[in-house]
Amino acid sequence: MIRVRFAPSPTGPIHLGGIRTALYNYLLAKKYNGKFILRIEDTDQDRYLSHAESYILKSLKWCGIEPDEGFGYGGPYAPYQQSKRGHIYRLYLDFLLKKKYAYYAFDTDKDIKIKRKECEKLGVNFTYDHKIRMSLNNSLTMTKEKLTKKLKSKIPYVIRFKVTPGLSLKVHDMIRGCIEFNTNYLDDKILLKSNGTATYHLANTVDDHIMKITHVLRGEEWISSMFLHILIYQSFGWSPPNFAHLPLILNRNGKGKISKRNISSLDSPLFPIQWIESNTNIKINGYKELGYFPDAFINMLALLGWNPGNNREIFSLKELINFFSIKKINKSGVFFDKKKAIWFNKQYIIKNKNKIFLFLEKKLKNRSISYSNDFLWKVINLTIDRVNFVHEIWNHTYYFFIEPNYYEKDFLYEIKDKNSIVENIKILLDKLNIDPFSFSQLKCIFQGLKEKKFSMQLIRLAIVGKLKGINLLKILEMLGKRHSIKRIKKFIKSI
Repeated sequence: MIRVRFAPSPTGPIHLGGIRTALYNYLLAKKYNGKFILRIEDTDQDRYLSHAESYILKSLKWCGIEPDEGFGYGGPYAPYQQSKRGHIYRLYLDFLLKKKYAYYAFDTDKDIKIKRKECEKLGVNFTYDHKIRMSLNNSLTMTKEKLTKKLKSKIPYVIRFKVTPGLSLKVHDMIRGCIEFNTNYLDDKILLKSNGTATYHLANTVDDHIMKITHVLRGEEWISSMFLHILIYQSFGWSPPNFAHLPLILNRNGKGKISKRNISSLDSPLFPIQWIESNTNIKINGYKELGYFPDAFINMLALLGWNPGNNREIFSLKELINFFSIKKINKSGVFFDKKKAIWFNKQYIIKNKNKIFLFLEKKLKNRSISYSNDFLWKVINLTIDRVNFVHEIWNHTYYFFIEPNYYEKDFLYEIKDKNSIVENIKILLDKLNIDPFSFSQLKCIFQGLKEKKFSMQLIRLAIVGKLKGINLLKILEMLGKRHSIKRIKKFIKSI
């Protein structure tokens, strides 16, 4: 059975890249009747934010990609928070120490600083690796007696992985193919911090093995860590999972990948739902608060790095599951396009007219305005092409329900002869006294005018209050003769 995991760090809100990682894992699991697991990788306690965990759960739920197992859902490998699995990691660390795949390092910050300066004088970069470890303060350079004494004295230490140099590692990435790396360029990463907590590298590999993870889909920034993880797997005699490193989501402005660090420079939301900064209580709206449908958000996100191999773009979640294939994920980074994101939501607006109807109905009810359902549907069908989000419908339809109390004055100020305005409108009023007050009849009237454009602008201003809106003749027909003439007379008085 395929088992995949989404393993975010609760140091802040999940952004687009994180949710896309979760989505691709979810799609793979569901396609093959596997399990999608949520694991909280909270080994970085210095940056830990408790409300980030609930944010992760709420985000996944809003997106409709809830886990089958894991944090908040339970399962056979609980607890699913790494901060609560320290006793498990210690057992595996003991094995690595016993087999000499790991060692104790007692170097202080001062020791490291001195060694770094020595390296700088020699013109080399300091890296705690096979070339330098034998000149540092660790268990590889001391007797057993000295090591025992240090441990009994409770002198602070970290545990590092001992990289065997000169090995050529070849790993098959399901997206990028064969990737080769020489261990000469790997440093001895810390597996256990001086505060007694495991690092990501140890916890990640141990948990993936224990939880029987078969496929690891994660961002391409983890490619460099993959080779260390392979060595850790080999040290335990375990078979590694299948790896697939996803392409970066890039800023359209060309300033690198989308990340929380450059959120202030983005012109579009970065988070799925609203995030509240714990220190300042500043609210940062997500796609949900800005009016995106979760289905549209997921549809858009799925195509940021993956495509089904044809020109189709609109997919339900069920269809995404059926079509999804790791082989069709791009290798190169993909640009996020705000206009495209809005386009996706518009497609779902068209598919969800009933939600627009309910929103408009509620808006009118709050204003104690009553209209027939048939009239509301006609209004919606006339204006829906102008709407990208449900909440925008009122700005494009209000003039069907309420008379304007304000008129855009810029247009009027440009007219030198103000008397001509009233004269023009009075002439039009007589012409508009027709039956039937229909689109075709109105069209004939306006086509016969000498100053057609000017006259239509005046009437639009009288009816709508501004020079924007759908086809004027459609508006007049919908309002009817009585209400149209009433608004025009009101406009004359305002002038």
